[in-house]
Amino acid sequence: MAGVSSFNPLCLSITTQLHLGGKRNSLPIVRCVEIPSSGPGKVARSIRFSIGVGNRRVNPLLRIRTARAAADDNETGDGISKALAEEEPSEVEKLKKALVDTFYGTDRGLAASSETTAEIFELISQLEALNPTPTPTEALPLLNGKWILAYTSFAALFPLFSRGTLPWVKVEEISQTIDSENFTVQNSVQFSGPLATTSIITNAKFEIRSPKRVQIKFEEGIIGTPQLTDSIEIPQTVDVLGQKIELSPFNGLITSLQDTASSVAKTISSQSPLKIPITNNDAQSWLLTTYLDDELRISRGDGGSVFVLFKEGSSLLTS
Repeated sequence: MAGVSSFNPLCLSITTQLHLGGKRNSLPIVRCVEIPSSGPGKVARSIRFSIGVGNRRVNPLLRIRTARAAADDNETGDGISKALAEEEPSEVEKLKKALVDTFYGTDRGLAASSETTAEIFELISQLEALNPTPTPTEALPLLNGKWILAYTSFAALFPLFSRGTLPWVKVEEISQTIDSENFTVQNSVQFSGPLATTSIITNAKFEIRSPKRVQIKFEEGIIGTPQLTDSIEIPQTVDVLGQKIELSPFNGLITSLQDTASSVAKTISSQSPLKIPITNNDAQSWLLTTYLDDELRISRGDGGSVFVLFKEGSSLLTS
C-alpha cells in the first residue's frame, strides 16, 4: 500500500495496489509527482503521475480529483440542493396555499358555495392528516398568542357577518387570544362604523381534557367602549331592504347628524367598558385542535363546526 501526501499547494491522500506478474505488490516508492498549473494563481483540478517499484517503472494513467475540486463540487451541489429546496414548497405549504385561495370571496364562510365548502373541507382533511403537532395540548407555546379567524362553518356566527344587519356597520375582525400560562381564552369581535369602532369580548378559562381537546368555561362578556374614528366617511348610497337609496340629497342633514353623533361618541368613549358576568354553568364548550403549526390552526367544536385561524403576523393573512 502506498500513501501520497503533502502535494504543493494541496494535500492529497491516495492508497492503491497494483498486480504485477499475477502477484499483488505494494507500491512503496513515488517516482514522480506533478501538478500542472492552469495559470498564475490557479490550482489544477487533476494530476497525472507515475509510480515505480524498485527498478521497474509502472506508468498508470490515473486521473485524480484534487481536494479543491471536490470541495468546489460539494459547494456547487449543496448550493443547487438548497436552491431546489427553497424553490420547491412542501406538500403542507402547497395545501395551505390552496386553502387560503379557496377562502377568497367567502366572507369567512358566510358566502361559500356548496362546491367551495366541499373543496375547503377536503383541503382541511388533507392538512389534518399531515398535522405536525399530533398532541397540541402538550405544545402550549404554539397555541399561545392571537389567532385571526379566516373561515368557519359555525352557523351561529353568520348573522355577525351579514352586511345590512346593522346599517354602515361591518365586522372588521374576529379573533381568539390564548394565554397558555394562565389557561385563559379571549374571543373578540371588532365592529366598525362611520363614526366609531367597538368590540364585543368574552373571557373564558380552559382546561386540558385530552392531548387534543380543551374544555372552555365562559366567565364574562365585555362590550368595549366605542372609539371615535379619525375620519368619518358617509357612503353615497345605502342598501335598504334590497333597494339602493341615494344619500346626496340629504348631505346637509347628514352633516348635522354627523356633528351630533360625534359629540355623543366622544362622551361615550370616555366611559369604561361594560362588563357582564356569566354565571350560567351551561356557558361551556369544547374545542378539538386537529392541526397546529406556527401560523395555522384548525379546530373543531360542538356540532362538528370547523374553525380555521391564522396566527397574527402570519404571511397567510396577506396571501
